[in-house]
Amino acid sequence: MKLFTSLLLIICCLGISIGQEKPWTLEACVERALEKNISIKQAELNYADTQLGKKAAIGNFLPSFNLASSHSWNIGLNQNITTGLLENLTTQFTSVGLNVGLDIYNGLQNINQLHRANLALLANEYQLSDMAEDVSLLVANSYLQVLFNRESLTSQQLQLEISIEQLSRSQELVNSGVIPAGNLYELEANLADQEQRTILAENSLRLAKISLAQLLLITDYENFEIADENYELPLSDILLQSPKDIYNKSLSLRNDIKLAETNVLIAEKDLKIAKGALQPRLSAFYGYSSRISYSDRLEGTGLYEILPTGLFVEGSLNQVLRYSEVTRVIGPAAFEDQFKDNAGQNFGVQLSIPILNGFSVRNNVARNKINVERSKYAFEQQKLDLENTINQAHNNVQSAFKAYDAAQKTLQAREKAFSYAKDRFDLGVVNSFEYSQAKQRFELAQSEVIRTKYDYIFKLKVLEFYFGIPIKID
Repeated sequence: MKLFTSLLLIICCLGISIGQEKPWTLEACVERALEKNISIKQAELNYADTQLGKKAAIGNFLPSFNLASSHSWNIGLNQNITTGLLENLTTQFTSVGLNVGLDIYNGLQNINQLHRANLALLANEYQLSDMAEDVSLLVANSYLQVLFNRESLTSQQLQLEISIEQLSRSQELVNSGVIPAGNLYELEANLADQEQRTILAENSLRLAKISLAQLLLITDYENFEIADENYELPLSDILLQSPKDIYNKSLSLRNDIKLAETNVLIAEKDLKIAKGALQPRLSAFYGYSSRISYSDRLEGTGLYEILPTGLFVEGSLNQVLRYSEVTRVIGPAAFEDQFKDNAGQNFGVQLSIPILNGFSVRNNVARNKINVERSKYAFEQQKLDLENTINQAHNNVQSAFKAYDAAQKTLQAREKAFSYAKDRFDLGVVNSFEYSQAKQRFELAQSEVIRTKYDYIFKLKVLEFYFGIPIKID
């Protein structure tokens, strides 16, 4: 019985641990997004493709080796390329060849292409890092949106409890004759309105969590929950820095700036590669070939016979005779002997000087010059955009902090006004409408404090991000 109870307890504990997922912190959400984001995965594939481009650039320095081989059948009257005779038979031939080529000089194009490949790798690294930073900011914004909606829901739930408590208290005052029964109607309407706002807050929180879960590619929305922590207003010295100082530091940190600068260098390398096509090209080549015949061949026997040539001695009828060696038919020579005896080699150097190619080379040079200027303008525009963004972000943080400070002061005043109205309502001095108005203004002040708080936190994190401070919510 004890064993059965222990097993049942273990199974229940396992079921609880499986059904409850650990709450997600901001750091965990960012790590998950960077791991699962499809755009980042596509950028990683682009980086892998660029690595192959570098391998190809390195391969341009190596000689080219090409091995060729063929086997053919000749049927009918064909010349035996081994004996030089015309024969009416079926023969087979095998030929092999090796060709080697090496660029000695081609306008330094190989060197410039390798430099360009290294720059392309660097550009892809900057692009991947920049995309990761953008995703991190997007996750932080979505995470803060969940925190905002959760805190708003908590505020609405507290106000709902106050409304329920006040309605119950007012019912007691009506029963005791302190306030008229008509005051309950306004309180009941206020309670219904508060219930509706609480439901809307619950829906907003649910939608915010679903949006964050979708960003993290999490499909189990019901069990998705962020860490239950109370994030206070962060303290930061970033506002002590001037926008100019933040901009100067950001120039050395921002990956989009590094990417734009690298694109200028890539365009300049493309121009050098294009100019290299205008220069002479010197290359060396070497070739080796051999052939093997599988047909029968004639071999001398060492015996000679006298045969007429068909010619006559001048001034007589005597025929001209010749000695001819008697031959016999034997099989083909050994494979290795034919491979060695029929071998041949060729080698040399080749010089190519471009003169006129339909202006294609010169047009390509001119086109790359334009691209260099275009990349430089894009780089300068990127720096101007960054400076404007930082100035705007700095002003946004200052404005957000002032709005939060003003919202806090308003909340303090509204809280005192509501407490004063509540006491006067309990005494029957003010009616339920005036009480409800004070309560609604107090609720709006609470919501505004929450909104300005998280608006300030996000804008502060954006400004810190440009200054090189990692995204983190304490």
